[in-house]
Amino acid sequence: MNPNAETVEGDRAYPDLRSIPGGVEAVVIGTRPQHAQATVSEAVDLGVTKVWMHRSMDAGSVSPEAAAYGRQHGVTVIEGGCPLMFGQASDGGHRAMCWVLTMTGRVPRTV
Repeated sequence: MNPNAETVEGDRAYPDLRSIPGGVEAVVIGTRPQHAQATVSEAVDLGVTKVWMHRSMDAGSVSPEAAAYGRQHGVTVIEGGCPLMFGQASDGGHRAMCWVLTMTGRVPRTV
């Protein structure tokens, strides 16, 4: 989803979650925190129950208010970290970042 582009790296972009053909089951938010609330609200309206707010070394996309709103509406919210830090497909840089962020308390231990 990207409201500012029709394509991103050759792939079609959609202005909002509602416009994505076939809908979505989960959302990864990768934008400024002040935009997270609108995305979480739309996810709630569409019945999406899983949201991950991306965060690297800075604040990333994490909005405590948006996370609280999502949880109040039955959404499982992960506040921080990057999906690429976990699993078999993660690269050395992401694994190192995962270790550092975990040691500094920036990777959530509970959801």
